[in-house]
Amino acid sequence: MATECHHIIQGYLSDDPSRTVRVRLCDDEAYLTVKGASSQSGLSRFEWEKAVSVADAQSLLSLCLPGVIDKHRYIVFFDGRKWEIDEFHDNLEGLVLAEIEVESEETCFALPSFAGREVTGDPHYYNSYLRKTTYLDL
Repeated sequence: MATECHHIIQGYLSDDPSRTVRVRLCDDEAYLTVKGASSQSGLSRFEWEKAVSVADAQSLLSLCLPGVIDKHRYIVFFDGRKWEIDEFHDNLEGLVLAEIEVESEETCFALPSFAGREVTGDPHYYNSYLRKTTYLDL
């Protein structure tokens, strides 16, 4: 059972895999995020995030590359760990992704029954890629 639900709209100023730059509106908050390249395993990457005003984020969204992500994020706790479940809309309707953040790549955790195929490290499931495709193309 979800303990929280958030509406997220996000766009990308850069989708270069070595340095993505994302603008995100989450409910009544907004953020600018820079992510570095994924590690060899695909389990970790550098991330820098800064809160910005909603007005600034809305202005930046107008400068983003084509293809804005629209999704609802549900927070679910399983086996003492926080999972983020993203339900996508528009051209990605039907896609649901589950994600967990762990302390290190060696961290062990139980996989919940709602989790399906493992896609960690598969760039086709990065939001920066998903903005350019449809659910049917995955």
